[in-house]
Formats: sequence, structure tokens, C-alpha cells
Amino acid sequence: MRAVIQRVSHASCTVEGQITGQIDAGFLVLLGVEENDTTEDAVWLAQKIANMRIFSDEAGQMNRSLADISGRILLISQFTLFAQTKKGNRPGFIRAARPEKAIPLYEFMQAELEKLTGTKIETGIFGADMKIRLLNDGPVTILIDTQNKE
Repeated sequence: MRAVIQRVSHASCTVEGQITGQIDAGFLVLLGVEENDTTEDAVWLAQKIANMRIFSDEAGQMNRSLADISGRILLISQFTLFAQTKKGNRPGFIRAARPEKAIPLYEFMQAELEKLTGTKIETGIFGADMKIRLLNDGPVTILIDTQNKE
């Protein structure tokens, strides 16, 4: 599983002109699911995301978490995080999980994040043509891959 976490001042997802999810300060999380990912990977990743301290404290240091700032999460499915680009100019996505595997893990991640943060996790629509708007705060962007836990 791969997650791109962006610290945002605000973010939203629109599908066919309708807002499906929006947040003020918090994280925009782009989540990619790989064929060999498990619920254990999702639990580990959800804990990392929920407890990440990348918001500035009074001294300007990254010491505050989502809970500290009453932040929210906008979770977006993004199979293109597993693009293979070594050969040719058209990326391949063979490592990305098929929808029948990816959707349950994406929904599991949403539920885990809700449990850990105590807030509703805003989302896009899996597989839809989504338009994402965000104001990256910093900018701060963190990449986490469950294949690199150590």
C-alpha cells in the first residue's frame, strides 16, 4: 500500500460537478493498493497517518498531529501510485490491485482511520473521474509505502 500524505489548508473532491468530500485543515491522502496488500498493511498505515506529527507548533516545529489541530482527512483512491515507468513512455499499472481487491481494502482503510481519529473520513468515489482541489500547506508532502516498514 502506498500513501501520499499532503498537509493541506483545505481540500475537496468533485465528481460530475458534485462535491463528494471536503475538509479544511488536515491531510489529503492519496491511497494506492497493491495486489499483495493485506488488512495488516492497512492497520499499520492507518496508525502512521493518524499519528503523523507534521503540523507546526508555537515554535514552528513539526510537532502537532491531526488530533492536536482538530484536523480532518480526505481519502482518495489512486491506483496510479503504482505506475511502472521504466519501459517506454506509457506507464503500466500491473502492480495495482484489481477493484475486487482494492475496494474492500480502501473501505477498510476508511473505517480504520475513522476509528483512530474519531472523525468522519471524507472520500472521493472509487474508480470515478475525480477532480481534486487542494491548498498544500508548506508545502508538506510525505510518501509512505507499507513495503518499507523498517
